[in-house]
Amino acid sequence: MKLSRVEIITSISKIEPLRKAFKKFHISGMTVYQVLGCGVQHGTQEFEDTDKTDEISLLPKEVVMMVLPTEEVKDLLEFVKKELYTGHIGDGKIFVSEVTNAVRVRTGEEGIDALVEGEF
Repeated sequence: MKLSRVEIITSISKIEPLRKAFKKFHISGMTVYQVLGCGVQHGTQEFEDTDKTDEISLLPKEVVMMVLPTEEVKDLLEFVKKELYTGHIGDGKIFVSEVTNAVRVRTGEEGIDALVEGEF
């Protein structure tokens, strides 16, 4: 079974609603960490600045990272895009990459077995 890593960069206020909603996708494991960053707007908040400067403002964001079967990624992406959308600058970014393997150190299980408990 192929695995993919999904990294979602979003505002702090969106983390709890996302976490609760992930139950629909049987996602039980994720890593969340705080970061500072900006996108193409260089950290502009709430409005588009027509006078772009070279100054970059780093804004607080959260990154949610999870690994799941590749076949489930499309549905998850559609859901997350709808959940995060406000139409304003800063809605976030989603990155998807291939995972060649996952290993549960305690048991030595690999692949999907390293990510779930019991039968998949």
